[in-house]
Amino acid sequence: MALSRSNWRSTAEAICIPLGALIVALVIFGVFCAICGRNPFAIYEAIYKSAFGNWRSFQGTLLRAAPLMLTALCTALPARLGLMIIGNEGALVMGGIGATIFGLFLSYGTLLPSAEQAQNLLGLPPFVVQLGMALGGIVFGGVWIAIVGALRHYRAVNETISSLLMNYIAIALLNHLVEGPMKDPSSLNKPSSFPIPDLYKIGNIFSTRIHYGLIYGIIACVIAYFLIQHTTFGFAARTAGGNIKAARIAGLPVGKLTIIICFLAGSCAGLAGMIEVAAVQGQANASIIAGYGYAGILVAFVARYNPLAAALVAILLGGIIASGGALQRVFNMPDATVLVFQGIVFIVVLYSESLYGRLKIFKEPELKAPPPSAVTAATV
Repeated sequence: MALSRSNWRSTAEAICIPLGALIVALVIFGVFCAICGRNPFAIYEAIYKSAFGNWRSFQGTLLRAAPLMLTALCTALPARLGLMIIGNEGALVMGGIGATIFGLFLSYGTLLPSAEQAQNLLGLPPFVVQLGMALGGIVFGGVWIAIVGALRHYRAVNETISSLLMNYIAIALLNHLVEGPMKDPSSLNKPSSFPIPDLYKIGNIFSTRIHYGLIYGIIACVIAYFLIQHTTFGFAARTAGGNIKAARIAGLPVGKLTIIICFLAGSCAGLAGMIEVAAVQGQANASIIAGYGYAGILVAFVARYNPLAAALVAILLGGIIASGGALQRVFNMPDATVLVFQGIVFIVVLYSESLYGRLKIFKEPELKAPPPSAVTAATV
């Protein structure tokens, strides 16, 4: 009975503290809007309507939630091992590059198809090409973050700093490729790779605007949750994350766990990059650097590194991102206003991390020692 009550208190703490942090962030954002001369309640209403007000607006929210689910796993999975990785944006970009390379080779047999080759595809089934693009995104993104894990384990390089720097390297590599070796000569104003043929792009779910990337994101979150919570591998990862010295003494392969977890984390963000190329942009260019990787860090923090909770938080944050255009049209506020909101949420959530285990309401009541007279009576 005491154990179940303890579990209830920890569950309540895990729900109430992030929820309270979001409420505080809303209040602070409201004060910011009031300082800017806008009605905070009208802005809250506009955010809700543009994100969840009707089916069309909710489709836009789900479109943005799909990559957030996957990039959140890039932070959430290593966190269970005690690693704080923020290279989500770089892994997404590398996944987009890998998906484009695989997609063009499987479509044309080359990265720079001639006019004749562009008219004559290799004829592979769409499923094969899409699977190849997914594999390219997974491998490129996975290897990118696995490098961070290897640096951490073998050279003791701080994973937070190295993964952050890897973001800049990936973005620079993308710019180099689309402006040089992979550039489509017809892309003058926005340097891009050759486009993926429409036949091989990821389609939409039924007659909606929502592409199948949302299904990929949900499936990835479910698999990640099962892997971490209900497998021997996940138990070993959580054990190493709790006490890495004890894990080594117990004989757990900490190095292998680190690299595998980092590869899986990067592969999820890489799959998000593949979705951006194959379902949204249609080619590799600077537009795939949309900030989904950085926003995924916030999703992971709010979800407390729980993959299932990350799917729900991604929908919430996707709605906030989708409301940026409405704030610009209705209130004449910059589209980047939602980035201010995200920053406020991030700071408040980071602060709320210090509250875990400190709030009296979530603590188990301390057992009072019996009075000395009772002890003496019992002894007699």
